[in-house]
Amino acid sequence: MTEPIVRYNDVHKSFGDVEVLKGINLDIMPAEKVAVIGPSGSGKTTIIRMLMTLEQPTSGTIIVDGKNLWHMEKNGELVPANEKHLRQVRGDIGMVFQHFNLFPHMTILENCMTAPINVQKEDKASAKKRSIEMLEKVGLGEKLDNYPSQLSGGQKQRVAMARALVMRPKIMLFDEVTSALDPELVGEVLEVIRDIAKEGEMAMVLVTHEMDFARDIADRVLFLDNGVIAEQGPPQQVLENSTNERLRSFLHRFRA
Repeated sequence: MTEPIVRYNDVHKSFGDVEVLKGINLDIMPAEKVAVIGPSGSGKTTIIRMLMTLEQPTSGTIIVDGKNLWHMEKNGELVPANEKHLRQVRGDIGMVFQHFNLFPHMTILENCMTAPINVQKEDKASAKKRSIEMLEKVGLGEKLDNYPSQLSGGQKQRVAMARALVMRPKIMLFDEVTSALDPELVGEVLEVIRDIAKEGEMAMVLVTHEMDFARDIADRVLFLDNGVIAEQGPPQQVLENSTNERLRSFLHRFRA
């Protein structure tokens, strides 16, 4: 039987006195597409930020491709991971944020080449070739020498996707990637994500408020509420046939 590419074991996360995640147990399989929905403050973004090592769990473990993310073994015991271990394990993970996080002083081609050269120690020619391929994949092959300030919000978000894809991640995380975009730009970004998903190679975790998109793209939908996974299952079950009153109330807002 195939092992999960990601496993959360009783993961808790508190910010001060506020417990945001209250014991998350979750397996994500290789190439599985998981959409995460829920009200604001339910812990959706925290789940993926911990996987990207941007937030540290208060307790519990996260396993990535068989390796403990936040802990490492030393003299037969689990101890907190050092920066080298974190970098090594999260090397299989890519993330696209709400607000692009592009380098304004670099062209979009340079934005994509930077990480392969500096992180993966790839030679410049190879990094450039693959960066061009990924920018063409997201429909920006004619914008290689443009700077972020010369692009629309939707184009910037597609650059951010190309930059993550260049690193050949096994797991791709998307954090509300359309929430900062003008409504008319949302469709172009979702279409690129659909195309990436159809290739089927990567596991994908998508925090989203686009319910039709979640229904269309996901193998499984998780509904987070008050720091726990309150419901999960195939999109049709979760989004159309749930008996969970909290979930039904949450979804009603999108249908009004």
